[in-house]
Order: sequence, then structure tokens, then C-alpha cells
Amino acid sequence: METALRIIEEAKKAGADAIKLQTYKPDTITLNCDSDEFCIHGGLWDGRTLYDLYREAHMPWEWHAPLFDHARKLGITIFSSPFDNTAVDLLESLNAPAYKIASFEAVDLPLIKYVASTGKPMIISTGMADAEEIQEAINAAREGGCKELAILHCVSGYPAPASDYNLRIIPDMIQRFGLVTGLSDHTLDNTTAIASVALGACIIEKHFTLDRKGGGPDDSFSLEPPELAALCKGTHTAWDALGSVDYGRKSSEQGNVKFRRSLYFVKALKAGEIITRDAVGSVRPGFGAAPKYLESILGKKVMRDVAANTPVLLDELS
Repeated sequence: METALRIIEEAKKAGADAIKLQTYKPDTITLNCDSDEFCIHGGLWDGRTLYDLYREAHMPWEWHAPLFDHARKLGITIFSSPFDNTAVDLLESLNAPAYKIASFEAVDLPLIKYVASTGKPMIISTGMADAEEIQEAINAAREGGCKELAILHCVSGYPAPASDYNLRIIPDMIQRFGLVTGLSDHTLDNTTAIASVALGACIIEKHFTLDRKGGGPDDSFSLEPPELAALCKGTHTAWDALGSVDYGRKSSEQGNVKFRRSLYFVKALKAGEIITRDAVGSVRPGFGAAPKYLESILGKKVMRDVAANTPVLLDELS
């Protein structure tokens, strides 16, 4: 419990907008069976049964209320991924503000409909789901009454290599499904998540721990506090940098306009003298006529005496 409370505190300090739990018991997510099909082969949890893994990994249900209270006191949003209807009922009793459907449950359409019946916003992760299954999950959420729905592109590898993420799918998902779209990121650093923002992702989910060597089931591929702070800063910077289509001069450029190139007299001329190519140069700063006028001023006369190193002014030529 002390670790759980600290995780929420550190997430808040790092700048996270929300913390998400998982709400299940081993008996609500799998069966207590050690036959081969209930065993994990390969990967991070090789050799374990599903029941054994989830018994270790699950968070006691009696922790939910104090964790929700703690997060609310700190001013950070807290919600959860329910894995069956009883989990939804528990979370409803705590007035959870939203729900997340995990990738493995994206095919559980009855669960999605039950979550939708709460009327709360819902986020669905799409790891392992093809386009048809994603659309079925969306349809189930809509049929159940969900009005505020988002989806997350996800690769359900733990960890997943960045090369598996194919981030170009994000703009396609936005166009295809017409929903707020984000990224559930299981890579080992922040590059993939920050890059996804440039492609339209506007929700980022990452596993978070106090110590990657802490021995928890997902610690080895989770971010530690300094990394989460860097992710929060990096994604917000990327979001701000997107801006809008604007070819105008930006505020940070205003002071440098005077240092652009312009036309200057590079030798002195007397009033009435003709401007020749060797009399004018294109140089910095930018107080003279624009360089595009160079050819058009050659052959013209200066109307007054001009000194070297002074700007060419079009209204003083004839």
C-alpha cells in the first residue's frame, strides 16, 4: 500500500494527468488450472500459469478506496481497467470518472457494453485487434450508450520493440474510426510516445514504477519517475510544437527580421550617377531594398549623394 500511494504521488510530481489501475482478481480473469493452455510459454513470464501470475499481480480490491481518496486529495485523475462486471460495480461505487478496456479484453463485447452502460467516458486499447475487431469494439461501446470514446494504438508485447509500432497507423485510425486516438506504449524509452504526438496521438499511456528493478510483474518495462517527467515534458512540447498551418512571421522571429539580407551601396555615388553592378551588394542587415530588386535597379540613377555602406532605398532612385 505504501508503494502504491508513493507511485500516485510521484506520477503527480512528474506531471502526469491521470493514474490508471487494473481491477481484477485471479478468479475473475482466468481459471485455476495448470494445463498447458493455461501456461505462459516464452517472454517475460515464461513457465508461469495465468492464475499464478494474476494472483501475484492483482491489486487487492480493498486498496481501491484509499487509493482513489489519495489521488483525489493530490488533484490527479484516477480511474481503472475493469476485467469483469463485478470490477465495474466496484469502480462505480467509487465514482470512477472513466474506464479503460485493456487490449486483451477488446474482444469482450459484453464487458464493453456493460462499461458503456455507466455513461462514463471509455478508452479502448487495440493491441492484437485487427480493423474489424476494433470496429466491433467501437460498435459495442456505442450500442451500450458510450458517448465519449477514445481508442489507443497498442502493441501487446512486454516490452515491444519500437519497430513493431508502425506509428503511421495512427493517422489512418483517426480517419478510419473518427475517434480521439492515442498510444499505449510498451517500448523501453520515450521516443515512440513523443513521436506519436506528431502523428495525431493525444493520449499517452505508459507503465510506471518507482524502481525498474523492484521485481514487480511489469517493473522491468516501466518508466521510473525521472523518465515519466521527461515523457510528460516531451509530449507537451511536441503537442505545442504542432501548432497550426501558419506561414506568417512568428513572434520569436520579429527581432531578427532586420538581420536578413538586403541591398547596400558598397561604394559612394554622386547625385545623378548610374548604379552599376559593382556599386551594390546583397548583405546583412536588412534595412535596404530586398535583394529581388537588384536587377531592376541597375542602370538607374541616384537622386542624391550616397555614401558607401548605406542602404539602397527604392524611392531615392530615378
